[in-house]
Amino acid sequence: MMNKTTDKTTQQFETVFVSPMRSYTLTALDYYDQLVSAQLDAARAYSDMAIAQARTWLDVKDQDSFKKAMETQQKTAGEFIERVKGDTEKVTSIGQSFAQDSQKMAEETTKKAVETVKQ
Repeated sequence: MMNKTTDKTTQQFETVFVSPMRSYTLTALDYYDQLVSAQLDAARAYSDMAIAQARTWLDVKDQDSFKKAMETQQKTAGEFIERVKGDTEKVTSIGQSFAQDSQKMAEETTKKAVETVKQ
């Protein structure tokens, strides 16, 4: 009788606490992995743009090269704005996905907990 009760309690604990926590932790780790990856990609792209611009300006020697540097800077500014927009959308999407997954897990966990308590 005691073993049955212990087994049932252990199973309930696993169902109500351990399994949901494990699922949430995996989801959170995936979220942070995606987020850090997106941020590192963005930082690399931004630094590449900045270094390319610095090199362009180092090549300025006369009026024509100055004009080309200005044109390059305007083009890079447009690319930068588009990149920031895309990166913002990507990070927002990652966050929304995490929030939806977390909410779904919370609902499932609540449902399982209620079912487990009723047993």
